[in-house]
Amino acid sequence: MEINLIIRQFKEKDTQDVIRLWKKSFPTDPPWNDPQDIVQRKINFQRELFLIGELQDRVVATVLGGYDGFRGWVYHLAVINDNRRSGIGKMMMIAIEKELRQLGCIKINIQVRSSNQEVILFYNGIGFNIEDHVSLGKLLI
Repeated sequence: MEINLIIRQFKEKDTQDVIRLWKKSFPTDPPWNDPQDIVQRKINFQRELFLIGELQDRVVATVLGGYDGFRGWVYHLAVINDNRRSGIGKMMMIAIEKELRQLGCIKINIQVRSSNQEVILFYNGIGFNIEDHVSLGKLLI
């Protein structure tokens, strides 16, 4: 089955659809990952790396990229439940990888909760490998 996914940059009209998608896709996110705040921060910084996947004028997927001039990062890859396992996630990753590559990015990092084996298998299936690193974080707010 061919999927006529349109991948484009985020527009303000997408905000509520994106927030709904993220609340369903990331129900255990901590309070500092407020979807409205993430949308606002991303449109204020590297907005061109905020991609939307659209089917029949409906937001069905998102992905955020970040690039610091050295490494790229991918965040908030989300696909609406009805469209999971259809290839949309892979299409979104191909699109964000292309955008990052055009900026000169040579390596992408992704953080996934170690308990989320389904997502780890997805990323393994599209060429990402588990690396021997420890992820450290410090909350600044």
